[in-house]
Amino acid sequence: METIIGAILTQNTAWSNASKALGNLRKAGVMNMSSIRTLSLDELAELIRPSGYFNEKAKKLRAIAAYLDDYGDDIGTWGTRDPKELREELLRVYGIGPETADDIVLYVAKLPSFVIDSYTRRIVDRIGLTPEGSSYESYQAFFENNLPNNPELFNEYHALLDAHAKFACTKSNPLCHNCVLADMCKYGYSSEPRTP
Repeated sequence: METIIGAILTQNTAWSNASKALGNLRKAGVMNMSSIRTLSLDELAELIRPSGYFNEKAKKLRAIAAYLDDYGDDIGTWGTRDPKELREELLRVYGIGPETADDIVLYVAKLPSFVIDSYTRRIVDRIGLTPEGSSYESYQAFFENNLPNNPELFNEYHALLDAHAKFACTKSNPLCHNCVLADMCKYGYSSEPRTP
């Protein structure tokens, strides 16, 4: 449940802010869907204030809690579901977009669904492999059509892309001269000279 709550709280904010909000929920003893369903929206919003957009996120948390009530808060069978069907079901929940749905399918249900985020897009675009249409789905298809359909691999691949984007392929001032992808990256070739 913490992963599901965290996937919503981290929308449009840094993980450090979402983590503070999670800490508030833990400290208040309401890190469960039953409590989220019974807290007032104002109480819930106040607890998650550090995550930003807290009034909207309170509504999103309430929506996912209502959805999970249909499962009796038991998500143990999700791992046996078809990942695309589960993803489509999650996308019908208020406040759950493609990235959040894929986070839940991959990290909670442990089913193959490649997560696309701004870090992944940045690396793919800088390398020069931007898919036609540039939609979330086209980026996702790029990975899912070219990697074995394996949730552990998707998890590891996504984590490595995120780490690379945070520490090397940064938004501003990327460290192209030491990049492990330098030999294939169009951005690196155009932005600075190579060192031997």
